[in-house]
Amino acid sequence: MYPNPLQAYQSIEKETISGRETEARVLTEAALKLNYCREHWDDVDRKDRLDEALNYNQRVWSIIQGELLDEKNQLPKELRESLLSLSAFIDKRIFNIMAYPEPDKLAIVININLNIAAGLRSTPGTGAQPAAAVQNIRAV
Repeated sequence: MYPNPLQAYQSIEKETISGRETEARVLTEAALKLNYCREHWDDVDRKDRLDEALNYNQRVWSIIQGELLDEKNQLPKELRESLLSLSAFIDKRIFNIMAYPEPDKLAIVININLNIAAGLRSTPGTGAQPAAAVQNIRAV
């Protein structure tokens, strides 16, 4: 038995949510963390929040890289290679931001995360993307 209804809901949600939706949520969360840093660049706790957001993004993209390199991955080879190139770009950008932090450098990573998340949420074969994919985020 769960101590509160929220924990019960979260448990059921974890069991029923698709892999694509989970990946989309994680990428959206990564974008939100970076966007918060960008919008609150002058806050006193910026360095800690930025470090947390960049580390989170690094972990997300490391997992994506691992999945793309897995021999069992069923994505077409060209798509896997393109996503691996994109992940290499993300790695370089994150390291650049760590070394030389500037709020404008976050925009490209935010955009990439949101676009990949929107693609994961789209219905395969239709190209339709729900508007909720980028809701509550200012244009980057």
